[in-house]
Amino acid sequence: MTIAPAPAAIAPGSDCTAAFRAAYENRYTWDPGFGGYGGRCVWEQGDQRAEGRFQVGADLKAQVEGIDTEEIHKAVASQLWEVAIHRVRRSFEQTHGENTFTAGDTDAVGTEVIVGGKNSGDRYRIKDAVVTMVHRHIHGTVVTIFTESTTDTGRGYLSRSYTSQYADPATGAARGGLSRFTDTFVPLPGDGPWVLSERVVESEAFGDIPAGRQVFRFEDLQPLG
Repeated sequence: MTIAPAPAAIAPGSDCTAAFRAAYENRYTWDPGFGGYGGRCVWEQGDQRAEGRFQVGADLKAQVEGIDTEEIHKAVASQLWEVAIHRVRRSFEQTHGENTFTAGDTDAVGTEVIVGGKNSGDRYRIKDAVVTMVHRHIHGTVVTIFTESTTDTGRGYLSRSYTSQYADPATGAARGGLSRFTDTFVPLPGDGPWVLSERVVESEAFGDIPAGRQVFRFEDLQPLG
């Protein structure tokens, strides 16, 4: 039996573009010919429940019908849109062509990737060709995401369990409680694209906002057309 050598650690201060690119390209994305899908959507929080129908079109726009409460309708549509937007296939050059990537330290989460150039100030961590941490500046706030487990589709990975925290970019003070996500993905019938079938969102209490748990389920999934 031949044992493959362990990958060499990336030296701090060195260019780690190739390693970061490998992790970026290992993410699961939909084929360019994605035609959309639809099914039944269910939202639950405590003893509250709402059910409707949904479609995500080839243009990635989500339509939700049958849920009259605006806040719940918006929450379901938002989850569908957020998942879809992360499945768009964009080349590494399109997304990161104006950035540089320098290795920082390596810890249990992975090797730090320090971004320079257009998105200077952003940071990532990578481990075994998986992006295990994202620290990005978005619209005047900072979001930090830690990926704890993944789903292997055979054509790239999907994050299964992860946490998300928003913070003030200047002070680092939290903006809202920590949210923990647990996602379940399934392939559509006929070896179709992998799509979200369930998302559980657990949010910690923050200020006057109590802790909460929401469940989004997407069932009877079928490709459009």
